[in-house]
Amino acid sequence: MSSDSSKAPLSFKEKIGYGVGDMASNFYLGFFGLYLLYYYTDVYGLAPAAVGLMLLISKITDAVSDPVMGLIADRTESRWGKYRPYLLWGAIPYGLLGFAIFFGPDFSDTGKLIYAYVTYIGVMIAFTAMNVPYSALLAVISPVAEERTKATMYRFICAGLGGLLIAAFATPLVSLLGGGDDVLGFRLTISVFAVLSIALFWFTFAVTKERIKLPKHDSSARKDMKVLFKNTSWVVLAIACVLLVVALVARFSSIIFYVKYYMGDDGEAIFLIFDRVALFSSIGLFGQIVGSLWTPTLTRLFNKHTIVLVMCLLHTVFLVMSYFIPPDMFWTAVFLHFLGITTFGVVITLLFAMFTDCAEYGEWETGKRTSGLTVSASMFALKFGSAVGGALPGFILAYVGFVANQTVSAFTMEGIRVMATLLPAVLFALGGLLMLFYKIDRHLLYRIEKELIERRRLNSSE
Repeated sequence: MSSDSSKAPLSFKEKIGYGVGDMASNFYLGFFGLYLLYYYTDVYGLAPAAVGLMLLISKITDAVSDPVMGLIADRTESRWGKYRPYLLWGAIPYGLLGFAIFFGPDFSDTGKLIYAYVTYIGVMIAFTAMNVPYSALLAVISPVAEERTKATMYRFICAGLGGLLIAAFATPLVSLLGGGDDVLGFRLTISVFAVLSIALFWFTFAVTKERIKLPKHDSSARKDMKVLFKNTSWVVLAIACVLLVVALVARFSSIIFYVKYYMGDDGEAIFLIFDRVALFSSIGLFGQIVGSLWTPTLTRLFNKHTIVLVMCLLHTVFLVMSYFIPPDMFWTAVFLHFLGITTFGVVITLLFAMFTDCAEYGEWETGKRTSGLTVSASMFALKFGSAVGGALPGFILAYVGFVANQTVSAFTMEGIRVMATLLPAVLFALGGLLMLFYKIDRHLLYRIEKELIERRRLNSSE
């Protein structure tokens, strides 16, 4: 393929194809973020603190599996490329393991906890095998940063739609399919999303291309890791991404408790088939789509890291305001949540585009392209953030004496309010302020892009 054709704009079909890969991911991560803690405590009968500890311990596996998968993907050679094959090979195991989490066998308390450990760690390993290569694919889908940003926009529009479908239809489907049996309801509902996830990953595999043809990777894993940690902007971005995902998942994991116990939701539908939890979550996630759509316009005017800083601080303000909302002002709380997730839609779109910018920077500095390893930080951030974000509310609930499906005390109620608003507010502020130390601006990125295209052209002509 010529250099000129590789620089051509991505087609609408390919941008959609790339985007729905994250919709497939979000059918699980979105479901876990909104309902896993609730399922484990209120449905499956596990103690909140035990669930929180389990979510944290499982991240020890991710600390190893994420960079290892990045190193493996960078060294993969196949007729489909380095990264696309994993979308084909890993889809069915990923779908089956996600279903297994909610299968809900009637074991003893110890047996249930062991089952939760095994299935949750299993699905996170499968997630690694799929999503590290999926994210790395963005770095080779086009040599043009603007096209990668557009692909990222489609990615998070589709991710937002996936989250929106989960938020809007998960609880109604659990009720409808379970017929009063929540274990059965969750089991059948996740089955629907598992099948959809497999189909969407295969579609992503079918319509995307790896336009940047990388030479065979011959450096050692140790050398790759050493080079990566010298990339200051990558280190800053990785830490910020962890903080921001922890903040978001802590917020989402708290919503069902916040709406049920603080706002007095009884699970009854208030609009068509949708209850308050579904409306609160889905309207907020619609904001992610709005934010993603807004992102390309902002990036034409400002540096990416500046936009992330401003949006995080705005989200912090909206969360602090939400703390003071009385329980009878449901729609005001929904509106503030919508505004906050709109800012997050901008932030998450830019963060993943910035990881590929870091991969470009690394190649420009060293001559070695380690896209899989570089973006594995984003996957670790997602999974570590999901685990810690889900665990923190569990620990808070245990600390404030929460007992599922019982009247809560004033102290417990205050804990629910804090974990849903002020806790994520602090984390969003910290994540945003880290952008002050990010060094890859628009001018440097343009220089990197221009020089790498010329360097690759010369190498291909030799």
